[in-house]
Amino acid sequence: MPTAPIHRAPRTPSGTTTPYDVGLPLLRLVLGLIMAVHGTQKLFGWFDGPGIRTTGRFFEQGGYPAGTTMALVAGLTETLGGLGLVLGLLTPLAGAAIVGVMINAIAVKWAGDVIGQQGIEFEILITAAAATLAVTGPGRFALDHFIPGLRDHRVVYGVAALVLAVVLAVVFLLLRD
Repeated sequence: MPTAPIHRAPRTPSGTTTPYDVGLPLLRLVLGLIMAVHGTQKLFGWFDGPGIRTTGRFFEQGGYPAGTTMALVAGLTETLGGLGLVLGLLTPLAGAAIVGVMINAIAVKWAGDVIGQQGIEFEILITAAAATLAVTGPGRFALDHFIPGLRDHRVVYGVAALVLAVVLAVVFLLLRD
């Protein structure tokens, strides 16, 4: 007896909107814009951001070598990952990119408190939302539907992208003093 695949939202009659069709793009839009703004703050100083040099000094203070290069990597990852989420383009990789950046942000910021002024609850929420999008996919209204390999999102794509993100995040963490 055939069973429904578990890797995508239930199919509905053509033209019927499901909760996934509304919820996933909303999550993608909000999370993607937050991350793209943070990335452009680092790269260009937009939105009252520090710009690349100041961000580079922050990375050096956090123990990373080549602070400006690290700032460039983080800024590009946040900007491109965020825009990928907004558009629903290469969603598993975009979500995983955000996860990788946030793992490093949590490691640098965490002083033992999870909640409060010095807490990491915002970073944890962003990480969870990005991982959720990497695993669930972008929803029906996304550019991924025009890419043959990604048209029908598979959980394995998201899991593989997340494994890659964690490995790369650990590599960057190991570079710290």
